[in-house]
Amino acid sequence: MTSHAEAWKSAAEPFGRVIAVVAGLVMYRIRQVALALKHRHDAAVLARFDDRMLADIGLTRRDVREAFSEPLWRDPTDLLVNRVARRRPVRVNVRAAPSIVPDVGGVRTVDRRIRGF
Repeated sequence: MTSHAEAWKSAAEPFGRVIAVVAGLVMYRIRQVALALKHRHDAAVLARFDDRMLADIGLTRRDVREAFSEPLWRDPTDLLVNRVARRRPVRVNVRAAPSIVPDVGGVRTVDRRIRGF
């Protein structure tokens, strides 16, 4: 290669990388919007639920309306999940609790397969 061609090649490399990064960002946003639209379509089923059914899953009619009042490109399920998580009591991890099974010689007396853990 001549030095002139090498100079053009080295000058074009950063431009090509910028184009690739911008294209990647655009594709990422397009995927996000497509996923938000899919979730919006899936969450539209909740709008057909009655108040009792919504209460069973920890939502209110107002939550569903607010989720769908978000802009079209935002995922309504994010808001719904956050609302349910705020209302549910914190569950205690049963496995984190200390065991009441005594250790006999360094071995637990109850077989783990029997307990289902």
